[in-house]
Amino acid sequence: MAAGTQGEYKLPLPRMRGSAVEFYKFCKAHELRFQRCTDCAAWRHIPRDMCAKCGSFNFEWARSSGKGTLFSWTTVSQPALPQFAPLVPFSPAVIELEEGVRMLSWVVDVKPDELALGMPVEVVFDDVTPEVTLPKFRRRR
Repeated sequence: MAAGTQGEYKLPLPRMRGSAVEFYKFCKAHELRFQRCTDCAAWRHIPRDMCAKCGSFNFEWARSSGKGTLFSWTTVSQPALPQFAPLVPFSPAVIELEEGVRMLSWVVDVKPDELALGMPVEVVFDDVTPEVTLPKFRRRR
């Protein structure tokens, strides 16, 4: 699914505020980076000020391998918002990255009935607007 690559992007965009601004700046550069605590080395996503493991406020933006597996998904057949109607059926997916973080995204170019638990995936970047690039995933070859 590359819903934003042709014409005007009509789907909701992420809110650019707080630590999310940094995350999406890296995505715009086609880099997947997550916060990593510089005290205990725990990776974290969604970006936040404090490490949930040790309570430290010290972190760096570390580059992810961009590789992971399909952890979970659901298939939508009745969209809650009209903007999603042309995409039905579609499957929002939870991806577990090699670093241990999980993120909600899309698996592109794979039909919902072809998704499989543990499917190896890798990040691809969708430049949906001139300002916003979204990390999505494709089946790893």
